[in-house]
Amino acid sequence: MSADQLILVPRISTLPDPATRGRALLNWLAKQEIVAALPSTCGLGGNGMAYAIGPGARGVVRHPERLPYGEAVNGLEIIDKRCIYTPTADFLEEAGCPECRREIGEALFDSLEEWFPARTDNFICPECGHEDDINGFLFLQPCAFSNLGFIFNGWADAVFTEALLTAFADRLGFALAVVRVQR
Repeated sequence: MSADQLILVPRISTLPDPATRGRALLNWLAKQEIVAALPSTCGLGGNGMAYAIGPGARGVVRHPERLPYGEAVNGLEIIDKRCIYTPTADFLEEAGCPECRREIGEALFDSLEEWFPARTDNFICPECGHEDDINGFLFLQPCAFSNLGFIFNGWADAVFTEALLTAFADRLGFALAVVRVQR
């Protein structure tokens, strides 16, 4: 069983109406048979429920032979509450300011104590004062911070096509972060 995950996250801290947007994207994915329309016990999260991989998944990844068909954990989990999405193993916590280009990782990741409980969506660069949504800063490793996330369990090595990522972002209305979690 693969515990690797491919996670798609909008690059915005507080997406309006995340549950409705999550359902709309699920319906779109299910209509294309990328995932099942109804949940089953194929997830890793709290209750183990997720939307199982469907036959259409082969058409939206670069390496269909690496999809988790036949695995007990192979489904899509949708998280519609504020969450931090980072690679689990070997995450460096390095970040930079898009304005002054200085390293500000330690201060930015310390600020998550304010971000997580939704006291703020923004971060202010301690070097130059530039302020933006935390997702607007530069990260050496893909990560994201949002109240909506799509976790594809066991799909990390399959790699989504650019066409799927573009269509997903267009339907969501925001740029995406693609976070790959290897355990």
